[in-house]
Amino acid sequence: MRSALLFALAAAACNKSAPAPAPSEGPVPAATTSPAAASEPKLLAEGASAPEIEAEAHTGQKIKLSDFRGKPVVVYFYPKDDTPGCTVEAEGIRDDWDELSQLNAVVLGVSTQDNESHKAFAKKYNLPFLLLPDTDETIAAAFGVPVKNGYTKRVTFVIDKQGKIAKVFPEVTPKGHSAEILAAIEG
Repeated sequence: MRSALLFALAAAACNKSAPAPAPSEGPVPAATTSPAAASEPKLLAEGASAPEIEAEAHTGQKIKLSDFRGKPVVVYFYPKDDTPGCTVEAEGIRDDWDELSQLNAVVLGVSTQDNESHKAFAKKYNLPFLLLPDTDETIAAAFGVPVKNGYTKRVTFVIDKQGKIAKVFPEVTPKGHSAEILAAIEG
């Protein structure tokens, strides 16, 4: 029963992101800020230095983020392998792979599943980019990405050639997101 509930939560998380909240007209009064909101991690801001992360990708390749200096890097967090929304997002990046490659971009998909899950996901959908396991949630923490019930929030970071965060997508809709990533890299 518990695993069925967790699966349903994960599937719902991958179907699409919640709509962005309406913009406010100034600061939120302290009385309306919940204690839970105060403890939420804070996403890295545009202009911040990208954190140094190290991981072993699903291909067995050892990844050190700083090794990609001189290239644009996309680090996209997604909730779970092989679920509807996560698959749509990954397929979009796969389908735009030629354009991303022409821009010399590196794409790193990150979720809390292990490399066995990532290998199956990459093989099933012919994903040409690297997937990184974040089973201990340290990569998410380094970028300030929230993790709820073991699943990361769908957030994308575009890192410039100097290793700075150039663009943050805090609310991602899977369909069409790859075009947003391309535009951010080209801009």
